[in-house]
Amino acid sequence: MARLTKRVIDLTKVLVAVQESGAGGTTLFIGTVRDNSEAGTVDMIRYQAYEPMAEKRLQEIEEEAERRWPMARVSLVHRLGELAVGEVSVAVAVSAPHRAEAFEACRYIIERIKRDVPIWKKERLAGGREVWVEGHTIGTARKRRPR
Repeated sequence: MARLTKRVIDLTKVLVAVQESGAGGTTLFIGTVRDNSEAGTVDMIRYQAYEPMAEKRLQEIEEEAERRWPMARVSLVHRLGELAVGEVSVAVAVSAPHRAEAFEACRYIIERIKRDVPIWKKERLAGGREVWVEGHTIGTARKRRPR
């Protein structure tokens, strides 16, 4: 399961998607909106994406992880739209025969999502000012955010 959603991420579904009787370990990474950043106090974040390409990249990352860790099962979901402080923006679950593989694959996946998926993040700060967060996903040299 690799997808984008505009709805609240159902963590139970993310975990159920990786259940496997041969799995000795399951990891779950949950990214949440925090109330601060380098720019100041954060009230809200807006995630935007080039959806067809973002979904394709998520699926490619999932398939790549399953090739690198053949016994692993992977589930990843990234949220789009406006999110309040504390809301889940991304969830990655991995089950594998051993915990080390589950941890390694999970970290690999979230780092690839942040680096390679065309999703942009705009923070609304206290006082109403909005700022784009550079380097959230594709490296800033290659990423062009919406205008």
